[in-house]
Amino acid sequence: MTLRLISLADCAAQPWRNSGGRARELLAWPSADNWVLRISLADVERDGPFSAFPGVERWFAVVEGAGVRLNFSGRQLEVTPATPPLRFAGEAAPGCTLIDGPTRDLNFMVQRDRGRGWMRRARPGSAPAQGPVMGLYAADALECRFGEGASLDVPAGTLVWPGEAQIGGTLRGTPGARAWWIGFEPEATARPRPSGSY
Repeated sequence: MTLRLISLADCAAQPWRNSGGRARELLAWPSADNWVLRISLADVERDGPFSAFPGVERWFAVVEGAGVRLNFSGRQLEVTPATPPLRFAGEAAPGCTLIDGPTRDLNFMVQRDRGRGWMRRARPGSAPAQGPVMGLYAADALECRFGEGASLDVPAGTLVWPGEAQIGGTLRGTPGARAWWIGFEPEATARPRPSGSY
């Protein structure tokens, strides 16, 4: 298996069009101009609306800071470091209010007609449920142990992406270390999507 390790420190920050923050693109597959999936870190510096992404399913997790309140047509949801990643439709473009100062957030986006995605918290001492094309974003340094004794040291601020394969294993690190599993299944093999998106 060939793994790509993509460091946040190597990704240039790009300002948002509305000047409300900056984003660092970790991965756009298969290309930046015609992506099916996109993974990025965003520094949200002020209140304001999210950009609309028609036809896109989104996942959003708070990595640093107190978190945000997202307003979906009058329904308000709080997303903090303690809450699971929030899945919602890119068309929704919620309003965003910072709870207590700037935040850094992990964003995963998938073109809805091209496949099915998911994102969940990865905790040291546990192994993920197996699934297709599974990557890992580690905000803190971790060790990922695979079968037959193989292991991988993952530095802080790193995306591990396997291409068209999957990774898995048991994570080792400091209790409370921040990391997220990210999965993608192409449309040709995707199972029906669960309901409940915002």
